[in-house]
Amino acid sequence: MSLPLTVESLNDGGALHPIPSHVSQDIPMVHPPVPKLDDSVYDRLTPRRKLIITCVLSYCGFLAPMSSTTVLSAIPEVASTFNTTGDIVDLTNAIYLVFMGISPCFWAPISQVYGRRWISFSSALLFLGCSLGTALSPNLAAFFVFRALTAFQGTSFLIVGTSCIGDIYRPTERATAIGWFLSGAVIGPAIGPFVAGVIVTYRSWRVIFYLQAALGGLATILVFFFQPETIHQMRSEELTGLSPWKKAHRILAWTNPLRVIKLYRYPNLLMTAAACSAVAWSQYSLLTPIRYIINPRFSLQTPIQSGLFYLAPGLGCVAGTFVGGRWADMTVKKWIQIREVRVPEDRLRSCIPFLGIIIPGSMLIYGWSIEKRTGGIALPVVVMFLQGCAQFVCFPSLNTYFIDVMQTRSAEAAASNYMVRYLFAAAGSAVVLPIVEKIGVGWFSTISSVFLVLSAVGVYCTVLWGNSWRDKIEARNQHHPEKVSDALSLRPAAQDRDKEAPV
Repeated sequence: MSLPLTVESLNDGGALHPIPSHVSQDIPMVHPPVPKLDDSVYDRLTPRRKLIITCVLSYCGFLAPMSSTTVLSAIPEVASTFNTTGDIVDLTNAIYLVFMGISPCFWAPISQVYGRRWISFSSALLFLGCSLGTALSPNLAAFFVFRALTAFQGTSFLIVGTSCIGDIYRPTERATAIGWFLSGAVIGPAIGPFVAGVIVTYRSWRVIFYLQAALGGLATILVFFFQPETIHQMRSEELTGLSPWKKAHRILAWTNPLRVIKLYRYPNLLMTAAACSAVAWSQYSLLTPIRYIINPRFSLQTPIQSGLFYLAPGLGCVAGTFVGGRWADMTVKKWIQIREVRVPEDRLRSCIPFLGIIIPGSMLIYGWSIEKRTGGIALPVVVMFLQGCAQFVCFPSLNTYFIDVMQTRSAEAAASNYMVRYLFAAAGSAVVLPIVEKIGVGWFSTISSVFLVLSAVGVYCTVLWGNSWRDKIEARNQHHPEKVSDALSLRPAAQDRDKEAPV
């Protein structure tokens, strides 16, 4: 069992130490010694360069989530073009989110082997091409296919972006940077329907995807010129001198999608991912039915009118940007002063009140005010704003925790998070309308609120016992040497109690 490493013991410049593994390989292999990672690795880039990279990553992270909801304001128009029903077109959105959930299992391991930059560039180029394909779709089948392909590669921005932040920022700086990075990913789903509503009010729905293609083109240019390679060590470097057969054998093992899924054997990661999933469920189950629920409630006639309601959670996300990341980092620093060591689970304390009280409370008020037709327009707008703000206070804390405990496999850790998150988002998007039609928006909001409260309890359990869970895993894996050879950072990265520079 590992003993806590105190701040005072790090008199060697705050070095980060090699990280033992708890995940078995598909094939046995012997790794070369992992070089000692000095804290100066976070000073390779100037603060100005880091800021530019974060802005580029945030913009790229905006694209796929934005595309996941742009079609919501144009469902009747798309259905009319392809002579189908709104329910069928709405299904494309659920499929889009399913592919967003599946793709991290592929992109994350590849980025650990070959690095971040080329994946970002190729993804931006593919996003451009798939968006054009969607705009030019001649039939419903083509529309389905290009939407799915857009989602599959677009999620790589989120995986690579989260990993890049972990590569260039110290643990006590990460949540603030993650907050700004996630601003694009969280604002996108709320802004997309408003922009689409304006477009379909005056132009064809195809213009939405022409615009999306142009945004993808801009992302391609920004990545090419402003995103350097940030990974500390590419696993492809370990292939030097091996025969082609051994190279292929190891690459297949390293890029196996099951590597991401296997991470859910660890309860601390599972609990945190469940919390992210609950927030994503609440977000997409709030956004998806707005045109079907708000329009009849307030007798709205045009897409642009209902599109305005998407601005409330979007502006809430913007407001949360100024709070969430910094609040999480402040919480970490506070508990470092109390304990004199950095325990990753302390970061999660910052999100529990928002996850367990504010978001479920906002959902209850929103759902029942619509159901009972009380409060006018102002009440749902205010609570949607509060919900968006609280969501963005939660996301930086939850996302950064995955990086903190798994530094050397940050891409796979981020992938395990996004995989479950978007699968739950897909479920919420797919079932919200049928359930609301059966039991009403009030009871659906109640069910979602219970899910959020239970996830908050799970996060609190992780705060209390996550550290001991990792100790037990470590002790158990000592009896299985093959599980210790892959440099998974459940312990030392989680306990790299270095003297981080002030933010």
